Amino acid sequence: MSLVYEKQIKVTEEHIDQNNHVNNVQYVHWVEEIAAEHWDLLKHKTEYENDAWMLLDHHIRYKKQVYLDDVITVKTYPQAPEGAKQPRKVEFYCHDELVVDSSTLWILFDTETKKIKRLEGNWLEGLAGEIDENYI
Repeated sequence: MSLVYEKQIKVTEEHIDQNNHVNNVQYVHWVEEIAAEHWDLLKHKTEYENDAWMLLDHHIRYKKQVYLDDVITVKTYPQAPEGAKQPRKVEFYCHDELVVDSSTLWILFDTETKKIKRLEGNWLEGLAGEIDENYI
């Protein structure tokens, strides 16, 4: 099974900037939004259900512009954990072409103690048997 989560977004007026294309800041919002949606689907299958992720580092590359009424396919997937840190990729496609590429680094923290938690082993392996129509 792949741990890729995918969704489609239709570009509306609220996403457009003064240059008549999707505002770059909008992509940052979508990166956080899709990561949160993906975690909401996964967390109940893990020992980290009552914990939360905090964005630590974010890199984004804008390759092409996207315009009003375009439909964007957004794909995200976690990469191998690095101690307490969890890298994640987010890719935006329009007309089957990569238009924005994002690499983020998240840390897990205990919502009660507000302390950072170290991920135990490769926690993603525990999800390998789960199938959901939201995964490709």
